[in-house]
Amino acid sequence: MSETAAPAKAGKRVELTVRGVILGALITVVFTAANVFFGLKAGLTFASSIPATVISMAVLRLVKNSTIQENNIVQTVASAAGTLSSIIFVLPGLVIVGWWKGPDYFPYWQSFGVCALGGILGVMYSIPLRRALVTDSDLPYPEGVACAEVLKVGSAGPDPASGADPEAGGAAETRAGFLTVLWGSIASAVFALVVGTKVFAGAVAQTFRLPKGILWGGVTGYNFTFSLALLGVGHLVGLWVGIAMLFGVAISWLGAVPYLSAQHVQVGELGAFAHGVFLKEARLVGAGIIAVAAIWTLIKLIAPITTGLRAALASQKARQGGQGASLPITERDIPIGIVSIVGLICLVPIGAQLVGFGAQGGLGALTIPLAIGGVVFIAVMGFLVSAVCGYMAGLIGSSNSPLSGVGILATVAASGLIVIGVKATGGDPSGVLGKVMIAFTLFLVSFVFNVAAIANNNLQDLKTGQLVEATPWKQQVALVIGVIIGAAVIPPILTALAHSNGFVGQPDATAQALAAPQAGLMASLAQGVITGDLKWPLVIAGAFIGLLLIGLDETLGVLKQPRLAPLAVGLGVYLPQDVTLMIVVGAVLGHIYERSMEGKSFGEAGKRLGVLMASGLIVGESLVGVVLAFLAGSLMKGAPLSFIHVADPSTPIGLVGDSFAPIATWLGLGAFVAVVAALYAYVSRQARSAGA
Repeated sequence: MSETAAPAKAGKRVELTVRGVILGALITVVFTAANVFFGLKAGLTFASSIPATVISMAVLRLVKNSTIQENNIVQTVASAAGTLSSIIFVLPGLVIVGWWKGPDYFPYWQSFGVCALGGILGVMYSIPLRRALVTDSDLPYPEGVACAEVLKVGSAGPDPASGADPEAGGAAETRAGFLTVLWGSIASAVFALVVGTKVFAGAVAQTFRLPKGILWGGVTGYNFTFSLALLGVGHLVGLWVGIAMLFGVAISWLGAVPYLSAQHVQVGELGAFAHGVFLKEARLVGAGIIAVAAIWTLIKLIAPITTGLRAALASQKARQGGQGASLPITERDIPIGIVSIVGLICLVPIGAQLVGFGAQGGLGALTIPLAIGGVVFIAVMGFLVSAVCGYMAGLIGSSNSPLSGVGILATVAASGLIVIGVKATGGDPSGVLGKVMIAFTLFLVSFVFNVAAIANNNLQDLKTGQLVEATPWKQQVALVIGVIIGAAVIPPILTALAHSNGFVGQPDATAQALAAPQAGLMASLAQGVITGDLKWPLVIAGAFIGLLLIGLDETLGVLKQPRLAPLAVGLGVYLPQDVTLMIVVGAVLGHIYERSMEGKSFGEAGKRLGVLMASGLIVGESLVGVVLAFLAGSLMKGAPLSFIHVADPSTPIGLVGDSFAPIATWLGLGAFVAVVAALYAYVSRQARSAGA
């Protein structure tokens, strides 16, 4: 370990501290709120480890004896924000199908139990995999390595040989990074507030019917949302993921939507008609692509995962042989006995939750058999997805790991098994019973999805810990703490958003309904499998396209060309355009910015600051969305704020009506371009200053 990362006092290792846990908890609350809103809006969440690391280093520099390991604990707690919030990919499906209704859309203790129990089980499942997939593995873990580099740079101290100023170098970049996150957040928050007033338009969009003879004479269009948060996501995912998503948009809106819309008689306004075709039909093509891509990924991972599991079991021999104390501090996990006990304990309340859910829904005599089967499904499938997602996170990063594909496969598997079980007992999965089965499936899959999400993140954190010589068991405890904190704040945020916006497909959603694309897709799949009315031809067509994309991607790999990830293409097909197109713009701009940093003395610092700016953009806009959700909720409950003139009741801070829209479009576009240019210029100056 470098001298800059040494403990503050000889013989004392400052790592898992009360102040670190409290700071991590505060950051967790903020990033959880941001990720829940943004995930529902864009269908994507962002990794919070790096911005949390920068904030931690900036704060803990003000106190004595802070170490690189303590900062690592803070980011480990906070990383649960970007991870646990992934539950929004499934749980809102219960509201979308009309099972959970207002006023308490997300029953607090049921929702908390799903998040906390699934999350803790995910931590436990990933512990036996650490040595195989982290310590004894050559997987790149891009985000874990990047976070470790930020920690090392920010913790740099005086050079013992030259006596260099301790505030130089790493400290300067830490300050620059903190300011970059702060100003990025402020800029996107202010812009989102002005868009909320409708003085700036939120998007430029058009839907039109193509002439006969061109793409079947169907309907298509475009929708660019003026969202700094989406632009930030594009910066983070990179150029080729952005290009893959653009390819998916083309498949959807230059192929599927025109063709499918040409098969229907238009009902209602053209834009609503096209969007309906996309939601109900074209998106199923994307589901097929993602499912095939996920299965292909699993096939490729069978051999390395099997090897990894064998190594993980072998790594326990030292502890079982009484040699645990001789292990290096960086190899000490929570003992496997405790891991097993905690895992089994988690399954008991999970079973109780399933029994309670089934009994409330009216499953009757089917409740206990389905609950027992559900616990077995969660235990087995949870372990499998932990291994798969942990490996995929190491291979391509947590943010790029195909959690949606895992969710799709788990939903189809669970709903299919439930149908088989119910029919075996003479039950009929139609009518009222079918509705309960759909809801039970989504509730069951929510646990599995949380296990997958936490395992997807936990090993990334442990890789960071390995590189900064942290103690694994302390990180694992910190992540459990983060899971519990995140689980406590997610339900009220979801309920507020269900009140203020709702989700696309929700019976009482507003005109500003959040896309919640994955939750809607999971709900559609569960409903289709159980009722038997899933439009399989569209899913199969998507699967065939997915096979072609896999062939193209593998060919590009053999030719040593940039890859076109099939999963990213699938995302481009089933995410709405108002999400994907601005992500593509952000990916291109981020690539141009990073190219501008090449060859400069401060280039690497500039790239890191670019990541922090992008993270700040996501946080600022998302927090405004959450605040507006709670504000809208207060207005709906008859407590309007008297100092706000609401010109448009559809938004709690609307100051102008629809007649202002043409002017607002040009104002929004001009302001968006100006703000983006100013932010990139600011980051470049900060990088140059930190490098100097």
